[in-house]
Amino acid sequence: MKTRLTELLGIETPIICGGMMRVGTAELAAAASNAGALGVMTALTLPTPELLRQEIEKCQSLTDKPFAVNLTVGVVATEISYDDYVDVICQSGVKIVETAGRSPEPFMEAFNAHGIKVIHKCVAVRHALKAERVGVAAVSIDGFECAGHPGEEDVTCLVLIPAAVQRLKIPVVASGGFADGRGLAAALALGAEGINMGTRFMVTQEAPIHHDIKQRIVEMDETQTSLIFRSFRNTARVYTNSVAKKVVEIEKAGGDFGQVHALVSGKNQDIAWTTGDIDAGMVTVGMCGGLIKDIPTCAELVDNIMTDANQIITERLAAMTSTA
Repeated sequence: MKTRLTELLGIETPIICGGMMRVGTAELAAAASNAGALGVMTALTLPTPELLRQEIEKCQSLTDKPFAVNLTVGVVATEISYDDYVDVICQSGVKIVETAGRSPEPFMEAFNAHGIKVIHKCVAVRHALKAERVGVAAVSIDGFECAGHPGEEDVTCLVLIPAAVQRLKIPVVASGGFADGRGLAAALALGAEGINMGTRFMVTQEAPIHHDIKQRIVEMDETQTSLIFRSFRNTARVYTNSVAKKVVEIEKAGGDFGQVHALVSGKNQDIAWTTGDIDAGMVTVGMCGGLIKDIPTCAELVDNIMTDANQIITERLAAMTSTA
């Protein structure tokens, strides 16, 4: 399948394994890329630029296919020297970067100088238009269904994707709620050039998450996520566990972020990921967890999505328009 996204990035399928904090390792990125998708390592998963350099080299040793590095700006409380991370990325030979959080404008000169294509993740059309103006190669639009931060406007992909497509000239990648071939076919019908999946790639054999967490996502339905941090205007979608319920309770009582910080710390999330204790910390999951019913390898996942999407497009939908 060829789209503007596959042509732009030199990948076999219009699928991106979105950058995920603490999950986007070299091993997962390489597995996704080897499967024909675009794997994405997450820079800030590594606590220092030097460790990022080593992780990129590891990924390069595991795949000869294109992969990207995610750089999310302005979402952590600790002070980070983003310029040092950018320098490592630019010197590494990586040719694709996924940016998120704040505008990538401060880094575009460096990325352009090294021939790096930037995909900026955003949650509103106006943000996508700004990203296009500063020179990104593509945008990934997160709808309300997504895991992590869907923004504050609550617009679902069914409206947000075509709204972005009709105003942008660069390729648009659909993100939020996509987990299978039906989603890919739908995204293409809405005008997107591909899909970005986080939650679905979390529930693969190569994802560095405890099996028990993956199994809980397999068992969940589409109603088992919660929106937290709404009162702080930094909304996040997470699995509905005891931590999420407690955070919502504190927010409803008028509590400030200091009262929930310990509950949602990265340290506690690491405990959940590594021990399988679903109630140990905040567990970032999208609504599409309700569509996930197995734990395949990345290769099996990508193959199944492409097989199903092609069947829907060439057989089911084609039959509906046949005049015979």
